[in-house]
Amino acid sequence: MSFNLENIGKKTKESTFEYDWKDVILYALGIGAQPDELPFVYENVKGGLKVFPSFATIAHMGANAMRLALGKGAGNILARMVHGSQQIKLFRPFKKRGKIVNVGELHSILDKGKNAVINVKVTGNTPEGEPIYETFAGYFVFGMGGFGGDPGPQEDPLIPPEGVKPDFSISYKTQQNQAALYRLNGDFNPLHIDPAFAMRVIKEANPILHGLGTYGFATRAIVYGLCDGDVSRFKEFGARFSKFVYPGDTITTEGWKVNGKYIIQARTERNVVLSRAYAVVE
Repeated sequence: MSFNLENIGKKTKESTFEYDWKDVILYALGIGAQPDELPFVYENVKGGLKVFPSFATIAHMGANAMRLALGKGAGNILARMVHGSQQIKLFRPFKKRGKIVNVGELHSILDKGKNAVINVKVTGNTPEGEPIYETFAGYFVFGMGGFGGDPGPQEDPLIPPEGVKPDFSISYKTQQNQAALYRLNGDFNPLHIDPAFAMRVIKEANPILHGLGTYGFATRAIVYGLCDGDVSRFKEFGARFSKFVYPGDTITTEGWKVNGKYIIQARTERNVVLSRAYAVVE
């Protein structure tokens, strides 16, 4: 098994993502939006349908920059890999329908000693070349470190200030069918629907919510808690996936303003599920 280190910095060919209002609403429902959130779930709402910023994590999937990283034994590498972190930067709100031209890039492959981290970047533009978003995804690959590569910069721990009340706190209860619904956005990993598969992979017969589903719930909380529902104010959100969320869990997202940005943390009844997280809003 090996990585294609020579591909670091290389880009994929352009791919086009086309969507309409039904895709937008399906995504909103997948991250828990309710019927009273009309601007996000009704195509004919006065003022026009809005799109949650984390829709970028759906729009970017076709770029498939990960294939640039995988060398000999790609299947075995994938079996050792988990989605560890996600970041989005928004340059303009999504329209309720459109075409997006994506280009992926293998940003880096970091050597963390025993393990490795693959970082990929996707830029999404209008067909006319105007920027819409950048996404950055980090994937932990267990047991594939020690190849003498760059360990990467030291990360900001982004720890919430101890004893300080958050500037906002919003709780959303996920539904028992949350993962079954979210997977219709395009992530069909059986880990999120098949109890027998979940037993083989995580040693318990409880399918889990997609990490990006949790990320979407937190994005929704940030839109309401910090942006008053105005998606044009949402500029950036990054987080690390810490623990599983199970359908039926309640996700509480909180934020503390520190040095011009917000430190974000999301937790369930049992664990912190998004850590080392931050948001930038206007």
